[in-house]
Amino acid sequence: MTNSLSELRSTIVQCDLRWEDPNENCHRIDALLGDLSHNQTDLIILPEMFATGFTMNSREMAQHAHESEVIQWMQQQAKKRRCVVTGSVAVKEDNHYFNRMVWAKPDGAITYYDKRHLFRMAGEHERYAMGHERVVVELKGFRILLTVCYDLRFPVWLRQQPLADQPFEYDLLICVANWPKPRAHPWRILLQARAIENLSYVIGVNRVGSDAKGNDYSGDSMLVDFKGQLICDHPAGHAFVETHTISLEQLSAFRETFPAWQDADDFRIVL
Repeated sequence: MTNSLSELRSTIVQCDLRWEDPNENCHRIDALLGDLSHNQTDLIILPEMFATGFTMNSREMAQHAHESEVIQWMQQQAKKRRCVVTGSVAVKEDNHYFNRMVWAKPDGAITYYDKRHLFRMAGEHERYAMGHERVVVELKGFRILLTVCYDLRFPVWLRQQPLADQPFEYDLLICVANWPKPRAHPWRILLQARAIENLSYVIGVNRVGSDAKGNDYSGDSMLVDFKGQLICDHPAGHAFVETHTISLEQLSAFRETFPAWQDADDFRIVL
């Protein structure tokens, strides 16, 4: 079975994570995915730091970017299932540590985004280096902006940056997260706000369960359309794997009938 070039099937993986145990987490996720393949999905999205939980033990847990067994596992999953696999991992590169969102393709190719906004309330800014580049990837005709957790709170960083030949930089924003339950309300509102203001689909993938620091996670993974309406919403806090299809044609039609982008303020991000 194939899907239209104007449609994208995205699989949300909302799961519990075992603290600082990459082998066990990769094993569990592989089991959760079962026989899922390109016949059912184009893209598998895992939570932030899916291999370790949101650890600040970067020196002990980060694997070298070019030798990371977790990234190799993502590449193997992408090849095995013949679809893209994405999620964030702790990596070391050039004596720096990054919370890196990896985009692994079936042919083994890797693209990545290093988290820009580091969560200082947990000391992330002291244990990881800041990323400096926004990253947009392409899949099945969709342009996709990669983001990680705390990035969601900063609308300027996520704002559409019009290109020379088109008014929209991306069609889908993906945010992978370890976003604790006490702040679930902002998470849900911000996902919808980013979709509405950018006339874009938004997918937020969060974990469930508890970590070694005593943080509880309710999940609340969501797929939001360009009107802020919920296509996928699981507020109950249970693990699940679910695939949904989004339409580039529907998005383009709404952008034409409701061209709010034409009245947007002109600005550029200066790093």
